[in-house]
Amino acid sequence: MEQNLQAYQGCLLGLAVGDAMGFTIDDKSWEEIQQAYGPNGLLGYDLQQDDYAQISSHTQLAAFLCNGLLLGVTRGKNDWMRFCRLALQEWSRSQMFHRDPEKSWCWVAKLPYFRRRYCRDVRMADVLRLENFGTPDAPRNRYTTPGAITAAVAVGMFYNPKRMEPMQVGTLTADLIALTHGDPTAFLSGVVLAYTLVGILHDPQLPLAQQFRQAITLMENQFRSRFYQAEDLAEQFKEAMALAQSGTVVPQAGMEQLGCMDAAGCLAGAMFASLTGQEDFDKAIVTAVNHSGMSSAVGAITGAIMGAKLGEEALPEFYWESLECSRELGVLAADMVCGTPSLGIFDDEWDHKYVQSLPPE
Repeated sequence: MEQNLQAYQGCLLGLAVGDAMGFTIDDKSWEEIQQAYGPNGLLGYDLQQDDYAQISSHTQLAAFLCNGLLLGVTRGKNDWMRFCRLALQEWSRSQMFHRDPEKSWCWVAKLPYFRRRYCRDVRMADVLRLENFGTPDAPRNRYTTPGAITAAVAVGMFYNPKRMEPMQVGTLTADLIALTHGDPTAFLSGVVLAYTLVGILHDPQLPLAQQFRQAITLMENQFRSRFYQAEDLAEQFKEAMALAQSGTVVPQAGMEQLGCMDAAGCLAGAMFASLTGQEDFDKAIVTAVNHSGMSSAVGAITGAIMGAKLGEEALPEFYWESLECSRELGVLAADMVCGTPSLGIFDDEWDHKYVQSLPPE
């Protein structure tokens, strides 16, 4: 249980670390990053305010969806999609108003850093204000951006063989991301990420490269009959892995080669950064954010993967000490591990968070 908790906490905290580190250079090219921070790029947080590293919507979405999934098992008889939609809509409203909502489903909505208006994909927030969302087979748009990809982190952490069948991981992830991002390359990339995290959290001894290959195969087997893009994505991810394992390219050159501008490119970049980082969280995160692509998205994905693989204890202290939401993310991670209180047992703390929708005290 303790080892499992370390992996879950490492996953969410790692996501937030990579997001916060990449967020400050998201709009810069690699050349501009070098001009601002030196030839090796950004090597740690660029603290902007109050000496705390600030998260963006990548971490916010993962937190809201973890909260929504836990609401689903607490109050909704496992109606996960309903409560995930409510959580996403609540996050979208938080991007419009600074005041506390009169009624809230999610306790994370009560905390200022989970509501701050740092959305990395404004079109996604706009879609969430509509009445009708998309599905994988009936998309509302063809967005390929990585704005919703961290939904996959919440689903990957939520999986438990006592709670859902393995293939439901892919179905739920695709359905969640397709609400706002209708291109198959976006939601199928999320499926690969979710299966990767399930593998890491439930079979931690398997090497990371094999985790990636296994996740790619699961995505292909489940979706290639419906979406021709599944095979092309599989090849794209395998090429990124081969590039990392070849040892013939320096990390930043490899990241520039991969592009990292859409959901598929960001996941390919995270795979590359994770494999070149090996067992070094810091090395992987530095590689993940220093390039001309979407640094916060690649950083968030890489942080989630490496945090889950190595555990919270592998995150250098200076990362999580300066992170503004580390305590609350640790609470969410612990709740994702335990699920819900045993049937018939009242838990005042759980009731406080998932019935009264109040933040932990």
